Amino acid sequence: MNASAPLPTVGMIGAGQLARMTHQAAIALGQSLRVLAVDPGEPAALVCADVRPGGAGDLDALRAFSRGCAAVTFDHEQVPQENLRALVADGVNVQPGPDALLHAQDKLVMRRRLGALGAAVPPFAEVLAPSDAVAFLAEHGPSVLKAVRGGYDGRGVWMEPTPELVAELLAAGTPLMIEKRVPMRRELAALVARSPFGQAAAWPVVETVQADGQCVQVLAPAPGLDEDRAVAAQELAVRIASELGVTGLLAVELFETDTGDLVVNELAMRPHNSGHWTIEGSRTSQFEQHLRAVLDYPLGATAPTSPAVVMANVLGAPEPVAMSVDERVHHLFARFPDVKVHLYGKSERPARKVGHVTALGEDMEKVRAKAALAAEWLSTATWADGWSVHGSPSPATSGTPVG
Repeated sequence: MNASAPLPTVGMIGAGQLARMTHQAAIALGQSLRVLAVDPGEPAALVCADVRPGGAGDLDALRAFSRGCAAVTFDHEQVPQENLRALVADGVNVQPGPDALLHAQDKLVMRRRLGALGAAVPPFAEVLAPSDAVAFLAEHGPSVLKAVRGGYDGRGVWMEPTPELVAELLAAGTPLMIEKRVPMRRELAALVARSPFGQAAAWPVVETVQADGQCVQVLAPAPGLDEDRAVAAQELAVRIASELGVTGLLAVELFETDTGDLVVNELAMRPHNSGHWTIEGSRTSQFEQHLRAVLDYPLGATAPTSPAVVMANVLGAPEPVAMSVDERVHHLFARFPDVKVHLYGKSERPARKVGHVTALGEDMEKVRAKAALAAEWLSTATWADGWSVHGSPSPATSGTPVG
């Protein structure tokens, strides 16, 4: 081994908040993260030293970006397959590879493959004409129309499909599928990592709380989830990762039905919103683990650091907020000095994810309430419970955190 050899550079296609947090993990490992950014104002481009301009659709930019990288990975899946395969043909170490990533890019491919593996998925069908949707609705009842490719945070999903809507979307060139609406109790996520060597690691299964098609909270571990069912979800995620050849992170989003069964909803092959809690809440964060996995390092321990961990997304407020973000952070720390804040360097606009907070403790309901208050405050500069610093003892003088 050459002691003077430089530590590896990992290239991440995309420069959003996932790349930004992966960069933070890379620093601790002594590594360099290179990001491919369409805009120099993207979250990771604001903090990374090695930023290359370009988009995932530009093969020349991808080739230039990949030179010198020990591994190339992603903070989003929207990379054309032909470009990925060209990189692989050039000898670039792409992790995960295009054959695996296809299952996170194309919902029909994913549904068909998971069905062949025996994983529980909703009844589904490809939609090539409005009559396909009409026939499916007649057979299965309430159903959801989805764009086969693209779409996230509720985009590309239509809960009330009509023949007119289907015709309009098809005319616009949107590939479509339809699937039966699952009568569900809640949404869960099983996050695992897998290395090229084949080592796998799983975090506790979490509950993801949704509002208007967006994840607003993640509860770790999922409250009240039967241990056998939690283990089954972890084993399913590891099996999917192995069967599809996934390397790096795999998030398996699940529906827990009214009868307690688990049905696969979506797959993501990158760090995922459902894993942000791991930065403070796990012995190894999803971001460090993703780096370890794509470089084929031994994987880190995934044990939680606290009995209850809640991550709450900070969303842009419906109306502009007069108080500066810095002042909001100041007030938040005055009330909750133990809450961890992660801001992404993004401008605020309604419902946009601009950051997240994480709270840890012994009691899930208390931790969840604290995280919700903190996230709402950072979003709107309003305490939802009416708390005011002017009517409370100062933490600096009392010696006890307020709240």
